[in-house]
Amino acid sequence: MNLKDKIRSIMNHPKEGIDFKDITTVLKDAKAFKACIDQMTDLAEGKDIDLVVGTEARGFIVGAPLALNIEAGFVPVRKPGKLPSEIVSYEYELEYGTDSIEMHKDAIKKGDKVLLVDDLLATGGTALASAKLVEELGGEVVGMVFFIELESLEARKILKDYDIKSLVKF
Repeated sequence: MNLKDKIRSIMNHPKEGIDFKDITTVLKDAKAFKACIDQMTDLAEGKDIDLVVGTEARGFIVGAPLALNIEAGFVPVRKPGKLPSEIVSYEYELEYGTDSIEMHKDAIKKGDKVLLVDDLLATGGTALASAKLVEELGGEVVGMVFFIELESLEARKILKDYDIKSLVKF
């Protein structure tokens, strides 16, 4: 199934000049959603994976079912203040300011093989921050899988040390 045709583009959202890639059109179509998860699962084939890490919020939507498909556990990476137990956090630079993400301290054990999964690869900042959290806890990032990649933003440059795969490229 050609999923690129199922993704809705919304110009000037959330601000002027942004061409937002809306995946809700894929999610509401059961066959398209299943094809998305199955095709993303195929991108993870051949890797030894203990855990899938998905970043809030759409990384949960694609990461959790992918984890089930490969019989791996799922670990959420959250925005600050959302996790109830002891956390580690990572602050990273945005175009204007900083942001941070958090993970439970006991989510990753030393030597765990981790696949990072998210719906979108844009600048790569969030993916890199998630990878740094995994590595800080002793895990090994064996790959990154994305539903959509915005190639013009050149995220692969800052993620050059990681094996990156994406399903749909714009």
